Amino acid sequence: MNQAAIIERTKSYVRETLEGEGTGHDWWHIQRVLNNAVLIGEKEGADMLVVQLGALLHDIADFKFHGGDETVGPRVAKEWLEQLHVTPSIIERVVHIVKDISFKGANVATPMQTLEGKVVQDADRLDALGAIGIARTFAYGGYRGNELHNPEQAPVMHDTFEAYKNSNGTTINHFYEKLLLLKELMNTSTGKALAEERHRYMEEFLTQFYREWGD
Repeated sequence: MNQAAIIERTKSYVRETLEGEGTGHDWWHIQRVLNNAVLIGEKEGADMLVVQLGALLHDIADFKFHGGDETVGPRVAKEWLEQLHVTPSIIERVVHIVKDISFKGANVATPMQTLEGKVVQDADRLDALGAIGIARTFAYGGYRGNELHNPEQAPVMHDTFEAYKNSNGTTINHFYEKLLLLKELMNTSTGKALAEERHRYMEEFLTQFYREWGD
C-alpha cells in the first residue's frame, strides 16, 4: 500500500472512531491538528508520513477516556498500522508520538524524541490555545463536571502525572495549570510563532471574564 493510501485509510478509520465525540477530542480536532502539523512539518523539514500518521492517531484512544490507562492509545495505533503493513520503523516512530504527546502536569517534563514528535505535539498544543482552545476547555470541563470558577480555589502546579490526571480543579484554573504554559513549551520556531496570537487571545478572554465576574 502506498503512502497516500495509508493516510486515507487512516483518516477514514479515525473519523469513524471519533466523529461526534463531545468533549473537544473529536474528528474535527484531529483534522485541525493534522492541518497544523502539515504546516509546521513542511516548514521544519520533517518526515511527513510520520507527521501525518502521528497527528491522525494521537488521540485514537486517549487515556482520559480509558480510565487513565496510558498504554491503550499506543497499542491501538500500533495494531492499526500493523494491519496496513506499515514499515516497522515508521510504526515505532508513530507509536512514540502517541505515547509521549500528552501534557502531564505543569512540573512534569514531556520531551519528544524526534522532530516529527515535536511537530505533532506543537500542532496538538496549538489546538488547546486561542478561541478553539477556550471552547474545548469548557466542553471538557462540563464533561468532567468541574466548577466553572471558584475564586477560593487556587490553581495547582502538578508535580506528577498521577496528580494531574486525578485533579478536579475548576475550568478557569485549567488555564493556569496548562493552557497559559503551552506557548513557552512549543518545540519548533514555527509552533512558537503560531502560538503567540492564540496565547494573547486567551489572556484577553480571562481579563474580560474577571471583569464580568467582579473579581
